[in-house]
Amino acid sequence: MRNEISGGTVYGAVVQARTIGTVTIQEATPAIMPGAPVPRTLPPGTRHFVDRDAVLAEVTRLLDEASPRDGAGGTGEAGAPLVVVLWGPGGVGKSATALRLAAALRGRFGQGELYADLRGASATTAAAPSDVLSRFLRDLGVHRDWIPAEPDAQESTFRSVTADRRILTVLDDAHSAAQVRPLLAASPGSLTIVTSRTDLGRLVIEYGAHTVRLGPLRTPDAVGLLARLGGTGPGVEAVARRCGGMPLALCAIGARAAVRQQPDWERLEREMSTNGGNEAAPPPHGADTAAAAPNSEPAASGAPVTAPDPSTAVAAPADTAEEPMRGAMDASYGHLSEAAARLFRLASLRPWRHLTPGAAAAAAGIPEDAAGPLLAELADARLLEDATGEEGGAEAGPEGRADASGQVRYRFHDLWREYAQQRAPAQDGIAGAAAAVRRTLLWYVRAAAAADACVLPGRWHLGPAYTRLAGRPAAYENGISALAWLRGERENLAEAVRAAADHGLDDLTWQLCEAMWGLHLRLGFHQQWVSTHRLGVEAAARCAEECPEAEGRMRAQLGFAHLGLAQYGQAGAQFAAAAAADRRAGHVRGEATAVESLGLLHLKQERWSDAAECFRAARRLAQQVGDPRALALLEHHLGRSLQGMGRHEEAVVQLRHAQELIRALPDPYNEARVLMSLGRTLLDAGRAEEADEALGRAASVMATEGSVVQQADLAELRADRAGLAGDTAGESRYLRAALGFHERTGSPRTSAVRARLGRLEAAARWRAAPSGEAGEEVSEEE
Repeated sequence: MRNEISGGTVYGAVVQARTIGTVTIQEATPAIMPGAPVPRTLPPGTRHFVDRDAVLAEVTRLLDEASPRDGAGGTGEAGAPLVVVLWGPGGVGKSATALRLAAALRGRFGQGELYADLRGASATTAAAPSDVLSRFLRDLGVHRDWIPAEPDAQESTFRSVTADRRILTVLDDAHSAAQVRPLLAASPGSLTIVTSRTDLGRLVIEYGAHTVRLGPLRTPDAVGLLARLGGTGPGVEAVARRCGGMPLALCAIGARAAVRQQPDWERLEREMSTNGGNEAAPPPHGADTAAAAPNSEPAASGAPVTAPDPSTAVAAPADTAEEPMRGAMDASYGHLSEAAARLFRLASLRPWRHLTPGAAAAAAGIPEDAAGPLLAELADARLLEDATGEEGGAEAGPEGRADASGQVRYRFHDLWREYAQQRAPAQDGIAGAAAAVRRTLLWYVRAAAAADACVLPGRWHLGPAYTRLAGRPAAYENGISALAWLRGERENLAEAVRAAADHGLDDLTWQLCEAMWGLHLRLGFHQQWVSTHRLGVEAAARCAEECPEAEGRMRAQLGFAHLGLAQYGQAGAQFAAAAAADRRAGHVRGEATAVESLGLLHLKQERWSDAAECFRAARRLAQQVGDPRALALLEHHLGRSLQGMGRHEEAVVQLRHAQELIRALPDPYNEARVLMSLGRTLLDAGRAEEADEALGRAASVMATEGSVVQQADLAELRADRAGLAGDTAGESRYLRAALGFHERTGSPRTSAVRARLGRLEAAARWRAAPSGEAGEEVSEEE
């Protein structure tokens, strides 16, 4: 064999290769946690919806043909899943139509509904498939600890857990076929509805997708929509015609009319015909950058225009009404209060995932309590959409307004964002727009640092944002609520890193990355982690004079991102470069961390001697700094490496020393981790009775901490202990406990523990049965 394997995960029973470096044999796919609810993540549709009956009829017909109903009311799925692409220009109502279709068809999909906003207005804003898959797997009931970090493994797991489930998926605002491809459920009878500004032709070729082009509403339907929003009256038909049948424009004008008891449609029509009194205003791109430039996407961030996947790009319909869209947008914008209009412009300058009062206030340079009413004014005028509780953030709170992290969220439609972006330089000036971006980035740096300090209160930090926190009360009640905020703002924080890099704000670029350490260490999101921290490394290198310690910190954190993706070569290179950078900077604490990180990589690779050498070197460096926590954790790591080398007696001494140091901190969770390592080592050393005490104490702490994964590992260790002592009843009891813990999290270990328990109980039955029956039963078991 000429194959060489240097890293990764292999699914299957056997690997054959000439050379194997480091490889994980994944024996089973993560399971769905028992009791996990059936996902129902579709957002609510709008009440103000007209027409599109023909689209519903067409999709229903396609679904009936793909999955004919059987006599029992079930389905006779024998073919491939159905993929439908709704495409058309921005503002034509694709999202509303997709959600209306999903609501009408949801009764056919009792095993789950999934939704993702792919934010595909441009390549810059498009969501990474890995991020969407991670959330889909959580929604489907896969425990966070068993969701793979590698995108290919995530895709395989998604296919596995949906293989026998008839589910409905809505993928809204797709940028390209490549973005959609990993997110398609493969189970027969499933339906995926995709919306996009292009027809995603590769999906037609590869998956037999059906495309449905959406055009503007007919005039009677447009009039009906306006009537629902603002009432009827003379001139309503003329206003509808001015909107060109585009639902985005109709909804904005309808919101304007709705604020009056008796709308003056004729006056509105005159305002629209004169661009709302703002003839000098620059026209919005909106509806039809795509029509004018079929091979480009609008650059929502003001960055250079990026060409989409050439295999999927097609021209938008040529009949899109740019002038009516502009007139409707000008008329709506022209009636905002001056303060709301200014906030609207300055908050639009980057493609933020959503807006909160804090970030919007920073952009506008106003107090946070003043921003809330202005955002509500913009939402009432339909220039912003309420995004509280939507996917990508925390769950909605009990009041239905603020989510679980206390945030009220709004978002731009990309056409409104482009409109606002074009007004900002003219009305606020280039310098004013740049200052607004910088204020927003400073707000994110400080807010993220305050949350990160609560998530990992014992770690050392860099940057003035953390210096400002000294002597102040904690920003959050506990680490859980702080982590919830970081998770809800994750995509905005990544955008903040990109914004800082684009604007040449190197100091803010690396500080934002530093403030995301707790988020990524606890929750992963490795693809984002790599992309942001690469920018952080580059920015820190340019800041060598102002903060020489920053480069080492960024490289060490980037190394952990690669480690999480099992990219061991790249992880090792970053850890080594981090140690060298910190050595040049004279930053002993940073160098100790980098060398320790390299040792952790070697532990992962089972290079025990190399790991021990790194931990000893890191210990010498940490002793110069005098950090008790770092020294205690290093003693634990060193004990683990001695255990791996089979030097059990030395490892026991080392681990007991680590236990004393960690107890003095105090840190109950990490002390329990040391006790687990100690118990395992004592078992290997043949000192089982001593292991009982260590494992029992560890189990008590982990139960208090609610650490289900560690409790499962401990139960298996205690089953091993009972097995060595010939205590079959005890072994069975602990295996049942381990099985219960594994089932709660859907652990890949579930099947292996269940099989071991089955063999143990079969052997017990064989011993208890008469000799003739036992032989027959063993034969059946074998």
